[in-house]
Order: sequence, then structure tokens, then C-alpha cells
Amino acid sequence: MTPATRHCPLPSPFAMRRGGHLEGATVAYETWGALAPARDNAVLVLTGMSPSAHAAAHPDDPTPGWWDDIIGPGKAIDTRRWFVVCVNSLGSCMGSTGPASVNPATGQPWRLDFPALSLEDVALAAHEVVRSLGIERLHCLVGPSMGGMSALAYALNLPAAARHLLLVSTAPHSLPFSIAIRSLQRELIRSDPAWNGGHYDAEAFPVTGMLLARKLGMTTYRSAREWRQRFGRSKVPEDARDGAPFGPEFAVESYLAYQAERFVTRFDPNCYLYLSRAMDWFDVADYGGSVARGLARIRARGALVIGVETDLLFPLEQQEEIAEGLRDGGVPTQFAALPSIQGHDAFLVDTPRFGKTIGDFMAAI
Repeated sequence: MTPATRHCPLPSPFAMRRGGHLEGATVAYETWGALAPARDNAVLVLTGMSPSAHAAAHPDDPTPGWWDDIIGPGKAIDTRRWFVVCVNSLGSCMGSTGPASVNPATGQPWRLDFPALSLEDVALAAHEVVRSLGIERLHCLVGPSMGGMSALAYALNLPAAARHLLLVSTAPHSLPFSIAIRSLQRELIRSDPAWNGGHYDAEAFPVTGMLLARKLGMTTYRSAREWRQRFGRSKVPEDARDGAPFGPEFAVESYLAYQAERFVTRFDPNCYLYLSRAMDWFDVADYGGSVARGLARIRARGALVIGVETDLLFPLEQQEEIAEGLRDGGVPTQFAALPSIQGHDAFLVDTPRFGKTIGDFMAAI
């Protein structure tokens, strides 16, 4: 962790929604900008499944963050006006307590002894950071992808905790296609002999399972139109092929292999399993019997819901459902359907398009 990253201790014991508890747990977070004397300019950003709390460059860590084009001075979420807090999810391996962390009761990693993780746990752990900073009510609660589901969990459990919501490429629950993809990813990891029931180490790591799971994920994060436009049927040069039977021959195969190898070196397999399943479990309908009744619990002054027409994992219809449900529940809500060809990952890469939409909303609230 860099000097920019801080850690917030969670109450001990920290009770988990599906049973069990954590002792001595912490969550990692970073902040940008200054908190106003009235403490009324706070923006909380909750992350997707794999990012750290380093959402943007920071004076103590000038390396670009995962949303560097969106957060910063003069950017869509302008840190000259807003005090921005980004929290790394509970259950992650990017600074917060998770399955890869040491269980204080045993002195060994939690591994599969880590309690069942829900996005409600992620949300309430993030709320502890907000409380520790003396913030009574957020001006805006922001969440892309899994972070949007965590933001919904936050707003459902603390209905008046944020004046505004900004939900990006997210869903009120996972659809069967998304569940099937994530289930297969988990199976690929668990079927690697090196996973060893979750008892692996750096010397015996389930590399193959993680590589395959990440390749499958990357395939669905973008759209078929983008794959066709970027790669067509271009091939890897003969002198750059590894010579293995049935090895990568097409450029798109080589790209997926490169992206997967980068990911494997920085993310823990058990954390991947826990966070992936938490996404499948989450359902706004748990709060009242239907998505509409669940969303009607939320008390906010306004909201923006953004979706992308080429998103396979979180189809546009799901963002429409959220927007309609918030409106029906009395929250003035804007809905933006963006035409990016970059699928679910568009919020990370098509930042000029997203930045304009987000910036207009943030400037008006």
C-alpha cells in the first residue's frame, strides 16, 4: 500500500449478513480534495470486483488510478469541489481484509474459513469509513459495475445516507447469463489442482485456473463489435508464436493471454471466488419482494443511472429497471443510454463519453 492509502478498522466483532463475524478487520481507502467545514461535500465511490482504492492519482501516489480520467481537479468528479472517498471492498486482496488476510484466531490466512461475503457486508464496511471521517450524509454515492450493486446495498440499508446516487453499468441483481459466466469462472479456478481446496501459496498457485477465468471474463467485458473492429482476423506473426500445439494463432487470443497474465500476478483466487459469488447473491428484490418495492425504500434527492447498449453482463434493460424503479419510488432520476461499442468495460475506457455525462450531473447537484 502507498502512503495515500489508509485503513479504517471495523467494529469487532463485525457481523456478516449470512452468518459469522470478523475480528480486527480493516478496509483500505483513499481520499482526494478537502472536506468542507459543514462536511456536506463528500462523494463515496465503491469499486468493481477487482480494483483497489486507488481510483485516481494522489499527491502521495501520482500513479494513475483506475478512474483517473473521471476523478480529479477539473474532471467530471471535480476534487476542487468534492471530497472524494474510494473504498476497496471488504473481501478483496487490494488492502482490505479478505480471504487472503491473516485470521487473528489462527495466525494463518482465512482462506475458505472466511465468512460468507455479501455486498451488504461490503456496503456496511464502507459506511464505517464514512462514519470515521465524521460524515453524517454523503452528497453523492457512486458505484460502477459491482460497485453499483454495493451502492444499491448501501442505499437499501441506509435509505437516507446519500442525497444523490450515481449508478454506472450496474444491476439490481445478476441475470442468468451473468451468473452462468461467473459460475464457470469459479469452476475453472476450483478445478485447477493447485487450488487445493483454497490451500495454495506463492509456490503452488492455481495459475491455470485464474488465467482461464480471466480470459473468459475479458471476453464478456467487451462487445463482439469491438472484438471485430479491433482484431478482425489478424494473426500473431509466425516468429512471435510459442510453437505449442494449438497455441495462440490469432491476435485476439494473444491479447486475452496478455491481459490474463497481468491479472493473475495481482489478484488472489479465493478473494475472486468470494466477491464473484457475492455479486450473484445480491438482489434488490430481497428488500420488499420485488425490485420496484426495494428501490422504493431509497430516499434521495436525485439520481443518474448510466448504461451501455453493448453491455453483455449488465444489459441496458437492467439500468432502465433501476431508473424506472427509483422514479416510481419518488426519486427524480436521469437515465443515460450510451452508444459505446466497448461493452461493460466502457466506463473504464470510453471515459470522454462517460466523463461528459457524469460531469454534467455532478455540476448540477
